[in-house]
Amino acid sequence: MKINTNFKDSVFTKLFSEPDLLRELYCALEGTTLPPDLPVSINTLENVVFMDLYNDISFEIGGKLVVLIEHQSTINPNMALRLYLYNARVFERIIKGKNLYSRNRLSIPWPEFFVLYNGKEPYPDNATLRLSDLFEKPQDLGLPKKANPLLELEVKVININEGKNEAIVNRCKKLAEYSTFIAKTRSFEKDLQDREKAVKAAIKYCSRYDILKEFLETYASEVLNMLLTEWNTEDALAVRFEEGHTEGKREIAKNLLSEGFAVEVIQRTTGLSLEEIQEL
Repeated sequence: MKINTNFKDSVFTKLFSEPDLLRELYCALEGTTLPPDLPVSINTLENVVFMDLYNDISFEIGGKLVVLIEHQSTINPNMALRLYLYNARVFERIIKGKNLYSRNRLSIPWPEFFVLYNGKEPYPDNATLRLSDLFEKPQDLGLPKKANPLLELEVKVININEGKNEAIVNRCKKLAEYSTFIAKTRSFEKDLQDREKAVKAAIKYCSRYDILKEFLETYASEVLNMLLTEWNTEDALAVRFEEGHTEGKREIAKNLLSEGFAVEVIQRTTGLSLEEIQEL
């Protein structure tokens, strides 16, 4: 399956593309309030691809706070590293033109990081991912155990599936409606067994019941294309992973065969069928 890994817009990023909505979304995630006239400036990295992945949403609030939000429908334990790399690019843009070697102290916004998860796989309502979770352990080299990492980044992962984190979702009307729209799309897909028909049915249903009505009526064709691209890409990546996983098992089986192991042992070790092993 050929996939396009360079798509930028998703339904989520298209929906939350206005400063006022981002302010409301941040307040919902943090359970706080901000003055409605506090300026929000979007600084999402446009037309910049890093390792085939785009930053979803990045914005500053009052020039004092920079918020990076990623929307995920697959579980990814590496989000802290991804956001660390994205944030470096964002800060690079923020300090552009300033002298890093100046004797004067530079001031940069306080960063916060969120992942909003609405995939099919079970996931807790809330979780925290840390960059240090990915670090190798110095003690494995015989060095003393380090008390605390000297570099850290924490990501708040919030499950926004329908019925999850209702206190957060209900503080942001658009987020609640988005969760409902995705839930209806998946429900229709299960009934209709056709993804394109399911998205069209969900758009029609939500427009009828005033769920993202104006947004869906304005961008109906774009929503269809974006959601199909997004989900088909995820399916293709999953297939690619499974293909790689299977190839890895075949390599292990080849090595065991060359060492003279019995076929039954190789079956138990790799999970390959007798026919697959005989082909090798």
